[in-house]
Amino acid sequence: MANRLASATSPYLQQHAGNPVDWWEWGPEAFEEARRRDAPILLSVGYAACHWCHVMAHESFEDDTVAAVLNERFVPVKVDREERPDIDAVYMAATMATTGSGGWPMTCFLTPEGDPFFCGTYLPREQFLRLLAAIDDAWRTREAEVRASGTHIASSLAAATTAPGAARVDGPVLATAVAGLATAFDDRNAGFGAAPKFPPSMVLEFLLRHHARTGSSMALEMAARTLEAMARGGIYDQLGGGFARYAVDAGWVVPHFEKMLYDNALLLRVYLHWWKATGSALALRVVDETATFLLTDLRTGEGGFAASLDADTQGHEGLTYVWTPAQLVAALGSVDGLAAAELLGVTVTGTFEGGASTLRRLADPADPEWFRTVRARLKQARDARPQPTRDDKVVTSWNGLAVAALAEAGTLLGRADWVAAARDCADLVLGRHVVDGRLRRSSLAGRVSDAGGVADDYGNLAEGLLALHQATGEVRWFEAAGELLDGALARFAADDGGFHDTAADAEPLYLRPRSAGDNAEPSGQSALAGALVTYGALAGSSAHLEAGRRAVEAGGGLVSRDPRFAGWTLAVAEALAAGPLEVAVVGTDDLATRMHALALASTSPGLVSAAGAPDSPGIPLLAGRPLVAGGSAAYVCRGFVCDSPVTDAATLARVLGVARPG
Repeated sequence: MANRLASATSPYLQQHAGNPVDWWEWGPEAFEEARRRDAPILLSVGYAACHWCHVMAHESFEDDTVAAVLNERFVPVKVDREERPDIDAVYMAATMATTGSGGWPMTCFLTPEGDPFFCGTYLPREQFLRLLAAIDDAWRTREAEVRASGTHIASSLAAATTAPGAARVDGPVLATAVAGLATAFDDRNAGFGAAPKFPPSMVLEFLLRHHARTGSSMALEMAARTLEAMARGGIYDQLGGGFARYAVDAGWVVPHFEKMLYDNALLLRVYLHWWKATGSALALRVVDETATFLLTDLRTGEGGFAASLDADTQGHEGLTYVWTPAQLVAALGSVDGLAAAELLGVTVTGTFEGGASTLRRLADPADPEWFRTVRARLKQARDARPQPTRDDKVVTSWNGLAVAALAEAGTLLGRADWVAAARDCADLVLGRHVVDGRLRRSSLAGRVSDAGGVADDYGNLAEGLLALHQATGEVRWFEAAGELLDGALARFAADDGGFHDTAADAEPLYLRPRSAGDNAEPSGQSALAGALVTYGALAGSSAHLEAGRRAVEAGGGLVSRDPRFAGWTLAVAEALAAGPLEVAVVGTDDLATRMHALALASTSPGLVSAAGAPDSPGIPLLAGRPLVAGGSAAYVCRGFVCDSPVTDAATLARVLGVARPG
């Protein structure tokens, strides 16, 4: 049997290379095989950090009986949803439409032409075997009927896939969105809705931006309470930093333990902005610990960032992370162990399975130095345990988010090592993932995937490059971002001003995916909107600003219906409502450095900045803005119209409303 997955550029696919199932990668060869054999395709979609994907793999795909049925009667195709989000999106649409719910692993049966005729998610072994028998019987005895069903599902979904409707997203709409979020706010536990609780990163970013623009105490309270609840809860790694994917309960106590790059990059930036707005010591600690987690646990040897850490360790969810009181005593001794148990919420009965508890930090320790020592000792003890596996796939989009977070945080907090890490990552992605002028989705161990970049790859990478440009003043990042955005405008644009997820010349699927909602990460449309607005302000380009505005309006229908799923669209709309506000600092002395730091410390959601010598080549904001009386100056411009230059830091702080200059 051919081992087709062994050389895949996805660790998830490689995990299945040794299965008795004769897996194919998604591609024309698999569909040709299905047509040759006149056999249906079993499409299994998952990702490396997915707990239930591992469960189904152990129960079914490693089982010889299941494998024999699959190999004889079907063409089994395995897909990593993180490497091929387009495939995941279109078949998840079918799964949601036909079952009312979705999730991973996703299990779909397709005709040899790719039309879905049966969809589901995780299935226990015996149920899966019964389903395989029923599908096989239907295909052999009623193939025409099955094909017709697949054609009907595909054509109906393609016809029904429309944009949510364009609408203005102005000041009143933004205020209404805040009010709508307040009705869904969990006043007891913070966050929105009931269990499971996902970190609402982009909604929190919107609320902080809305507060910065309007002074809304309600927006700040919802954001601050949620950020504190997550940081003190079990969803946050109290020893190693970084956030798990979500909490299974409403109180943020027990996480689903996988750690995703995109969550931590987004949350790092949100906590930084919370600190900018309030000076919160908790926010600053989380920024430091999460950045440290990224650099120590997710950074690859090449300078990029790995996609995730697994939820499971040796087949047991959370094994690395949970503790009993006895384990704390064994690691710390009786006195410190029992004190740590009380502080970290580790009980005799446990908050997780088997009497173990997740670690929480509901109150700050009375003796911070004692806890620093205890935390280090517990981390050392935990490091000696078996560790979760890491998906070393470098995803373009998520690395762009990491570049943005590390560049901004590093510059604002004086961490040159974080900025250097952002620069190394940007170099890697631009050097390896741009092939013949087009982005690729991912790479693994130096090998770039064949999968083309989707809209969020272009948008989030451009976002990161623009943040890096503002942090360093290096022109190459600004120029690369402009090239990416112009390419996206040419290949992904939709008729209503929004964006499709896939390029116009991408591999055709039964429908062209277009995700309007911001879920775990910004949609392609909102990611591009945000980068276009920032680039337009930095470049002085009305065309790019207008393209960003139209993309926001293309998501306006969803904003009105459910702002919880339009967080990044709303955040970009706040940038438009507050800006563009451009701050150009000319000069190279200490005063210029202080004034640039003030610009970066501003909470205005519409602010962009540039710093350097007057008329620095390739930096439009510095063009035609001279020194004042031979000294450094800051030019503050609103909508490309500038006030008189400012020549002292105190005045600039007052103009920008910066109470704490970093």
